[in-house]
Amino acid sequence: MNILVTGGAGYIGSHVVKQLGEQTEHRITVLDNLVTGFRESVLYGDFIEADLSDFQKVEEIIKNGNFDAVIHFAASLVVPESVTNPLKYYLNNTANTANLIQQCVKYGVNKFIFSSTAAVYGEPSPDQIPVTEESPTAPINPYGSSKLMSETVLRDTAFAHKDFNYIALRYFNVAGASVDGKIGQSTKDATLLIKVAAETAVGKREKMYIFGDDYPTEDGTCIRDYIHVEDLAAAHIKALDHLEAGKEGGVFNCGYGHGFSVKEVLETMKKVSGVDFPVEIKERRAGDPAILISDNRKIREVMQWEPKYDDLELICKTGLEWEKKI
Repeated sequence: MNILVTGGAGYIGSHVVKQLGEQTEHRITVLDNLVTGFRESVLYGDFIEADLSDFQKVEEIIKNGNFDAVIHFAASLVVPESVTNPLKYYLNNTANTANLIQQCVKYGVNKFIFSSTAAVYGEPSPDQIPVTEESPTAPINPYGSSKLMSETVLRDTAFAHKDFNYIALRYFNVAGASVDGKIGQSTKDATLLIKVAAETAVGKREKMYIFGDDYPTEDGTCIRDYIHVEDLAAAHIKALDHLEAGKEGGVFNCGYGHGFSVKEVLETMKKVSGVDFPVEIKERRAGDPAILISDNRKIREVMQWEPKYDDLELICKTGLEWEKKI
C-alpha cells in the first residue's frame, strides 16, 4: 500500500515509520511541520515538510498522492497547555483532523488510523478500572476533548461513507526508545514521567518532582499503564493489516493492562541508571486520576496483538540509553 504518515517525525510516528520501513513493503510518505518533530528521526520513506493547517497544501498532497491509507499522529499533546490555550488544541487536533478526513473521503483514501488517547476517559472511578473501550468517555481537559471530537468525526464519517474504515488507538502512557537505539524521544521540555526521570538520571535536570503522594493507592502516588513505544508501534502495523483485510474498524485501547506507581517507576529508573537522583514531592496537579489502566483484551483478541516489551526495567533502560546518546 501507499501510506501517508502525518506527524511521522515525532516520537511515536517515527517509531511506526521505522517498523513500516523494516517490516513491510508499503510505500511511505511522511508529512510533518517539524515544530516538535525531528527530520533525522525519519529513517524511511519520502518526506514533506508541511502543516496540516494549510488546507490547500493538504488537499494538494492527498489529491496527488494516490494514497491507500493515512496514519495520523500530528497533534498538540501537552495537557496543561491545552488548559491555558484550548483553541490551539481544538484547531490543531480537531479542525485539522476533520479537514484531513474530508480530503481522504474526497479523494478515495478509505483507510485511516488515528492516534487517540486514554485522556478521553477522564477520571474513571475505581470500579471502572481497568477501562474498556465501552467505558464512559468524560475528558477533563481540552487535549482529551479534542481527541474525542476527532474520534466522533471518524465514527460519523465511517457511518455516512460505507467504504471509509478507521481505527482509533487509545494510547496509555507511552515510554522508552527503539530497542536498537536508533531513535527515541527527543522532545524538548518533555513532560512524560520516564523521559523526565531519564533526563534527571543523566544530569540534564537537577531534580524532578512527584505531583502528589496522597492518592488512594498503596504508596500514595498515581498508577499508570506504561507501554513501550515499540509495542505501540507494532499495534499500528496490526491495525493497518486489519484494515487492509477489510475487517471492521473502531476504537481499541493500547496498554498492557496493568500499572506501576510513580514511585515504582522512579525506583526502577534509579536501579537501571545506578543514580540516586533527587526527587521532591509537590502538590497534586488538577485532573490527575489516581489510577488509569487499560483493559486490552479487545486489541489482543481482534488483532492478535502480542506485546514483546512488557518489562518496566527494559522500558526505563531503553529510555535511559537514548538520553545518554542525545
